[in-house]
Amino acid sequence: MVEATALFRNAAGIDTAISILKQRFGDRLQTGASVREQHGHTTTWIENQSPDAVVFPNSTEEVSDIVKTCAAHKVPVIPFGTGTSLEGHVNAPAGGVCIDLGQMNRVLAVNEGDLDCVVQPGVTREDLNTHLRDKGLFFPIDPGANASLGGMAATRASGTNAVRYGTMKDNVLSLEAVMPDGKIIRTGHRAKKSSAGYDLTRLLIGAEGTLGIITELTLKLHGIPEAITSARCSFPTVDAACQAVMTTIQFGVPVARIELLDAMSVKAANAYSGLKLPETPLLLLEFHGSAAGAAEQAETFGEIAEDFGGTGFVATASTEERSKLWQARHDMYWASLQLRPGARGISTDVCVPISRLAECVTKAQDKAAELDLLAPVVGHVGDGNFHTLVLIDMDDADEVARASQFVGWLNDLAISMDGTCTGEHGIGQGKKPYLVRELGDATRYMAAIKAALDPDNIMNPGKIV
Repeated sequence: MVEATALFRNAAGIDTAISILKQRFGDRLQTGASVREQHGHTTTWIENQSPDAVVFPNSTEEVSDIVKTCAAHKVPVIPFGTGTSLEGHVNAPAGGVCIDLGQMNRVLAVNEGDLDCVVQPGVTREDLNTHLRDKGLFFPIDPGANASLGGMAATRASGTNAVRYGTMKDNVLSLEAVMPDGKIIRTGHRAKKSSAGYDLTRLLIGAEGTLGIITELTLKLHGIPEAITSARCSFPTVDAACQAVMTTIQFGVPVARIELLDAMSVKAANAYSGLKLPETPLLLLEFHGSAAGAAEQAETFGEIAEDFGGTGFVATASTEERSKLWQARHDMYWASLQLRPGARGISTDVCVPISRLAECVTKAQDKAAELDLLAPVVGHVGDGNFHTLVLIDMDDADEVARASQFVGWLNDLAISMDGTCTGEHGIGQGKKPYLVRELGDATRYMAAIKAALDPDNIMNPGKIV
């Protein structure tokens, strides 16, 4: 089981900072045990490490005030969005003050002609797309959970649409952020490109709150496609499904989503979502474009799938049918838990070059079976990213040890294939050892950047480096 590195706790400084902030924020600063535990909540197996207080700012200036106070007393600051991260990002291993950005949830501007918008970090992706729908626009990054956009930027989120629209780093034009000294900076403007200086926008995206707190985002938008066609196809093996994916990408078919469910996941989806799919590896796809273009793309994939033993190919433009399929995909976490009622689901992710995907997934399945672990697989396989959800009894020390062995082995396998230990979950606390294995001496330069910007190590300490 992964444990966080112990950090020095500045008890006197924490007490002083909380006392000062309580005078300024009143009831918007909470120290109750349940609120603190909620904000140390982690959906992985790392123990809950609660902050000493949670404060709810309404503006960038208030975030700056909080950080300045904490910086003056060398108190850790942990940003919090919706708490959907998976690697202990919101834990407070040295205590400190959690800044919950949920009340900073306004869409500040939508520039329809320029296909961009400006939002506060607490806006969720679903709220933004609801706001944009009547304008014929949408924001494409879809990690599954209704995460906050600030958190999605901080963890460099990805998701089901990444194969066509890219990840969070590709869809943020610029940021406003509060830095470790409390200063407010803006990393750019609304121009679609810039060669002006260091790319601080990309430095903060994926920094997991360790270099600054994102307080405003300027995002790229896209027009809602004229037509959307979804498709599904079953395959005899995971290898056959992955080969079909690779060929589809190589043929240049502009697919918007390609999702893999292994046989175990399909079984779970059938039971949980009321589907009647063959319980063999399954690909779910989506195509965007004109009505004729989307239908043609789906037809091309159907022909490719047939070459790899694909059966039961069905394509549909029906909104109801599409929604049912994708809702089942998004419900996979809860569906998988029903495979072993009472078990804890530990989600981990890796990403490899698409040419190694079939081999990596197959080896992961074989290793889980060897260790006698139940570990259904789903993946955003269009870009080589997949997840295993290990279902374990946390009271069984031997099983926990085998699960930990599996997660470590899988990370090392992906790295050995010229891949990464995380395609989208981020490093947080849980994947720190694997980051060093993946990037070696490059992590020394990450640490140097962290030390230069945050010499007192108050910004979400204990994460990444």
